[in-house]
Amino acid sequence: MAQIHMPHLPHFEGWTTFTNSHMSVLKMCLLYAVPFSLLPPVMLHYAGVTFGGHSLPMLTEMQLDTVGLVFFIAELAMTFVVAYVIQRMGAVAEIQTTFEDAYKLAVVVPTPLWLAPLFLFVPSGIFNVTIGAIALILSGILVYYCVPSILKVEEKGHAMLLSGSILAAGMVAWAAMMYITFLTWSFVTSSMLLLS
Repeated sequence: MAQIHMPHLPHFEGWTTFTNSHMSVLKMCLLYAVPFSLLPPVMLHYAGVTFGGHSLPMLTEMQLDTVGLVFFIAELAMTFVVAYVIQRMGAVAEIQTTFEDAYKLAVVVPTPLWLAPLFLFVPSGIFNVTIGAIALILSGILVYYCVPSILKVEEKGHAMLLSGSILAAGMVAWAAMMYITFLTWSFVTSSMLLLS
């Protein structure tokens, strides 16, 4: 049976420090997850106000605020849900993972997805969909590179299996978050039609 070989990422001095750090979940949430989770709703609001009716459907500022708030809450909630799932998956694979390390993985991996909305400054739908796809791929790659170092998985086979499971769980969480956001979007636009 052929083995899968992942090329190694360049070694960064700060990466080892980060993976071995013992930052509390609250501190990681407040200093990493909250600021990065603010980027997508803020950029969606910006793009909706600036390009509304062109590359995005026209929404009022209140509707954009509502969609952004729901998306922000969903993002933060999903970091904790995914961290819990990662910890449970580690237990199933007989890898003792602390919630702190699971949360660290849950907030590091979606970084490209949090940064992708910065490209909403460009008013092109196809360009932004392409950037979103690239961010999704980069997040998937980050799962495979971060699991061994953050969760301290020594055996490559276990690391690959756990990475695949975490990637699948992350995709389900991402799809659920998108569903909640689009459901909110649909609700605020239909309620606007009913009020008119």
